[in-house]
Amino acid sequence: MKSWNNERTTKARDESIMRTHILPKWGKWQLGKVDHLSVQTWLTELSAVRSRATVAECKRMLTGVMQSAVRNRLLGSDPTVGVRLPKRRVRDTDERFLTREEVRQQLLPAVRPERYRVFVATAAFAGLRWGEVAGLCADAVDLEAGVIRVIRTVTEVAGNVEFKPFPKSRAGRRNVPIPRWLVDELRDYMRVYPQGEQGLIFTNEVGGPLRRTLFRVRVWRPALVRAGLLGEVAEVEDKYEAIWMNSSGEVESEVFGKYEQAVKMVARNEAGGVRFHDLRDMFGTWLADDGLPPHKLAVVIGHENATTTMQYYIRRTEDHDAVRRSLGDDDDDDNDE
Repeated sequence: MKSWNNERTTKARDESIMRTHILPKWGKWQLGKVDHLSVQTWLTELSAVRSRATVAECKRMLTGVMQSAVRNRLLGSDPTVGVRLPKRRVRDTDERFLTREEVRQQLLPAVRPERYRVFVATAAFAGLRWGEVAGLCADAVDLEAGVIRVIRTVTEVAGNVEFKPFPKSRAGRRNVPIPRWLVDELRDYMRVYPQGEQGLIFTNEVGGPLRRTLFRVRVWRPALVRAGLLGEVAEVEDKYEAIWMNSSGEVESEVFGKYEQAVKMVARNEAGGVRFHDLRDMFGTWLADDGLPPHKLAVVIGHENATTTMQYYIRRTEDHDAVRRSLGDDDDDDNDE
């Protein structure tokens, strides 16, 4: 791994996978004793308790070790060849897809502290990745033209946040038009809150860059609870009952004296829920449903090609009325009768 020429974030991820999953299982095995059946059994068992993404990373890392051993003539063949991963599921839970109106009228008012509402709004209505919106600086925002220029990002490794002077890919460097109401929100925000290092627009309460994990725990998931998008908090005799469903599908509850205590309990324990990155998916779907051609959508969302855009980000919203009209169910005909 020391010889791999990877970026810092990739290196940290690989080291974590190796330390957490690969070495505890295979660290003391002789290379020649690692066989196809053992690898397949391990990955199958691992898939029962870990996400498919984690299992795929484990296979990738183990394959890298074995291929290196083959190239260095320590093994005659790679025992991971032909090993199968569990089938990918788009989502393990019933996803909640939000409309533009739901984001503006239901989710944003529930974000606290209020200073982070514009941050969430910018991510949602510009389709930005976490690192792109968290690394947004004043020189990349043209409020007169109503355009955000994605020219850099921030990365977070082991709790340390640092600027990266270029986006995720070449296509990631792009100009994104934003609605007039968001321009006004950004202008007011930048007038009220001081900028951080390098003109960083969105900072935490002490002026530093936002950290993804902390934001998820302290801001994002509690906002989902307040918005009625995650678990439930019910008022019971001047107290508040936190109600949530755990990862096993069992409903649990606990009563608290204060509303925010109940909110935090649900946010910490409810399984699933809308992810921050889902805002980007919603942005792409809103535009696709409005008829924006895939090749134009790929440009504004920052993908190398339209195939990636359609495959991973566009899950069209349901339009029952349109389906009924296609089947000959015309409201005008009913009214004529």
